[in-house]
Amino acid sequence: MVKHLSPALKHLLSLRNPKVLPSPRAAILNSLFTRTLQDAKLRNAETGWLVLTTCTLLSANRPASVAELYRFVTRHDPNDSTSRVNLTQAVNRAALMRESALKSAIFVGVPRGLERILQVILSLAEFHGALDDDVKDALRKNSRRLATPENIESTIQRGKALWNSIYTPHADKLHDKLGTYHPDFISFIIQSYGTVLSPLPGGTKSFHDESRFYDPDQGNLSRALGSVVGIATLRAEGRVGPQLSSHTFGLLKARYVEGLSEEDAWLSSDEGTEWVLRTIDDILDVISSEDQENEVKVKL
Repeated sequence: MVKHLSPALKHLLSLRNPKVLPSPRAAILNSLFTRTLQDAKLRNAETGWLVLTTCTLLSANRPASVAELYRFVTRHDPNDSTSRVNLTQAVNRAALMRESALKSAIFVGVPRGLERILQVILSLAEFHGALDDDVKDALRKNSRRLATPENIESTIQRGKALWNSIYTPHADKLHDKLGTYHPDFISFIIQSYGTVLSPLPGGTKSFHDESRFYDPDQGNLSRALGSVVGIATLRAEGRVGPQLSSHTFGLLKARYVEGLSEEDAWLSSDEGTEWVLRTIDDILDVISSEDQENEVKVKL
């Protein structure tokens, strides 16, 4: 059994910037969170804000920032652990963040591959480490996505329905085109859409809801919020314009889903979709300006 890396391997692994990018200072992040959340409140879009902020920070590869976001949304004072909101509210917001991070793996994985999946793992690890013990205990432990002979057909049907909802009128053409690249590629995508990206059967959750340990719908995101995940992840990734455009259309088309909430109806409007993109850019601008400031300090 191999137990140690050779010096040569250790040296090679130290090259090509292997370290996680530093997160902005907590004061900078909390100021950003306060300002953007206040804007979201004016639009009754707090759930959309939490989803897009989680995925933007994750995709920008700032794992510690995701942990800071958890503290911000579960405490009246992010620096005071005794100021936390009640347990059921904290569990709900943690579950929404965790589900957003999981769904983002679909978007970071297909455009950029395994390297980007590792960003999800690093951010989930930081997030998990920041969870309060009682919140951690109350979050769902059993998987609702385990494939079985009994549920695989309904999962595929959910995936196909979501695919059609996002890509119509080009759904069939794009499906067949991707199938020519590899016979299993489109099957993988449809199953991923059905298993991870589409809302799970049952009720969906929003920012002001509460969740308990026996709640099977913990963190379940609506169809519109799934598209917000895609837009935030791809916008932060950069250089994936065709995919970003497709999922922007996907959010706009979410307005046709039956039983739309007031928040989802606004998010899927032209105004709401513009707000999603502008807010993502606002977060990215703050992060990048902090990076530039740190680079200047290093050079000095």
